[in-house]
Amino acid sequence: MGSVSVPQRRAFLVGGLAASAAVITGCSAKSEAGTPVAKVAAGSAPTPSPAAAGARPDSPRTAFDRLMEGNTRWVDGKPQHPDQTPERRTFVAEEQKPYSAILSCIDSRVPPELVFDTGIGDLFVMRTGGHVVAPVVTGSVEYGPLTAGTSLIVVLGHQRCGAVKAAYKALKDNQPLPGNLQSIVEALRPAYQEVSKQKHADPVDAMIRAHTRQTAADLRRSSNLSPLLRKREVAVVSAYYSLDTGRVEVLGGAPAA
Repeated sequence: MGSVSVPQRRAFLVGGLAASAAVITGCSAKSEAGTPVAKVAAGSAPTPSPAAAGARPDSPRTAFDRLMEGNTRWVDGKPQHPDQTPERRTFVAEEQKPYSAILSCIDSRVPPELVFDTGIGDLFVMRTGGHVVAPVVTGSVEYGPLTAGTSLIVVLGHQRCGAVKAAYKALKDNQPLPGNLQSIVEALRPAYQEVSKQKHADPVDAMIRAHTRQTAADLRRSSNLSPLLRKREVAVVSAYYSLDTGRVEVLGGAPAA
């Protein structure tokens, strides 16, 4: 087959996923109450819902700024809880177009919607132990950019990650963890190997950061995402969340203004 331009390719991928999108996202023509919901044209930026935070970010940078502004409010103890009303729920009931995707850990202390002070329909969120990835997780991350125009992906590691701590000890002591927990350990082995090359005051924290950067780099190499990154339609950011302060520190990949 001949080569296909990126826009055509993206359109093909979107079209190919469209048949299953209704099943995956639970979309329907009406809300549960039978009330028609405002419909948004494919590929367009929806108008803000009542009491919304503002127009949907239309680039990786504006999406990044929106998230970081929300995190600043979270840190300062001044969250606005935008887009969390019944009106917003109704507005997005038929179709969702989140502007960012967050891959984070399952840790109960790191809720992305609160950390970034966002609302209903703003984020695709994937959570796994130690934010490790497998094909199904990568596919989940790719879903937003390929079907909903999601322009920003954030891989969010965090302070005192229990999964990374357990994996570090298992690898250091050469003692496998029981059952499927070992699959998390193996996914974290490259980060362990990186930090083992030199001394660190806190090797577990260094491993958390290394794994977060490595995961973001792996996503940037995705055959589905890399064309969108080259066109600057999507950015993949690696970041670290402090449990002590609530602040998100960017490790790499922040989109240019």
